[in-house]
Amino acid sequence: MAYDYKLLNVEVDQRLAVVTINNPPINIITAPLYAELDGLTRELKADPDLSVVVFKSADPDFFLAHFDVEEILRIPIDQPAEKNQELNAYHAMCERVRTMDKVTIAQIEGRVGGGGSEFVASMDMRFGVAGKTKINQMEIPLGILPGGTGTQRLPRLVGRGRAMEIVLAGEDLDAETAERWGYLNRIFAADKIDSWVSNLARRIAGFPVEAVRLGKASVNASELPLEEGLREEAYLFQRLVRNDSAQQNMQRFLEIGGQTREGEIRVGELNAELGE
Repeated sequence: MAYDYKLLNVEVDQRLAVVTINNPPINIITAPLYAELDGLTRELKADPDLSVVVFKSADPDFFLAHFDVEEILRIPIDQPAEKNQELNAYHAMCERVRTMDKVTIAQIEGRVGGGGSEFVASMDMRFGVAGKTKINQMEIPLGILPGGTGTQRLPRLVGRGRAMEIVLAGEDLDAETAERWGYLNRIFAADKIDSWVSNLARRIAGFPVEAVRLGKASVNASELPLEEGLREEAYLFQRLVRNDSAQQNMQRFLEIGGQTREGEIRVGELNAELGE
C-alpha cells in the first residue's frame, strides 16, 4: 500500500499502522482532510497485511476539532430535505473504521469535537489524557445536530441519557467523566499515554491475525439480537479453531506453563509470550 498523503503521516511496522493527523492550526476537518481520511480508511480496509491501526495527532492540544463550518454553510438548501436509502459518505467512512478487519485505536491527547468525535466514537478503542482530553459535540448550539453518526453511535457507547447530555448541552466532557461513562477506555498522564497505547497496539498486532480480526467481528456481532450474535460467535470460534496458528499457540500455551498453578497466576505474561 502506498499511504501517500499530505495531511496524514502513515508509518507501517509489520501488522501495525500509526496514522498521525496534521492539519494546522487546529486539525479542523476541512474538505482536503476529509478526502484524505476517506481515502485512507479505504486503503486501510483493503490492506491484507495489517491487523491494528492507531490514530493520533501531531498537535497535542487538538486531535480533530470538528467538521469545517464554512463547508457546511456551502451545502445547498434550495430544495427540501430528502431521506436517502444509502449511507452518506461520512457515515460510510465511520462505519468503515468500525467494521474493517483491523483494530482501530484513537489516542486522543487533546480536544476532539463534532465530526472528529463521531469519527473516533466509531473506532474500537479510545484513550485520553487526564485533565486534558476534552470531547464536545457542538452542533446543537449551531442550530444543527451531530450528523456524522453521533446521535446513533453515542447512545450505543455511553447510554441514552448520557448521549442526550453530550448531544444537547454542547458542553465539554472532561477526560475523567468520559472514562467513567465509557467514551474513553482509560486515561493517562500526558507523558505515559504514548508508550501505553504503543505497547497495547504492538501486543495485539503480535497475536494471530485471524484471531484478532474475527475477535473484532464477533464483538461487533453483539449489536445483533442475542441468539443471532451467539450463533455468529460459535461459527467464528469454529473457523478459528481449525487454523494452524490456533493449534500451534494452544500447544505452545501448554508448553510454557498454561494450565499449571504457577503459569495461570501470570497468565497475562504467558499471553504476551504467545505474540508472534
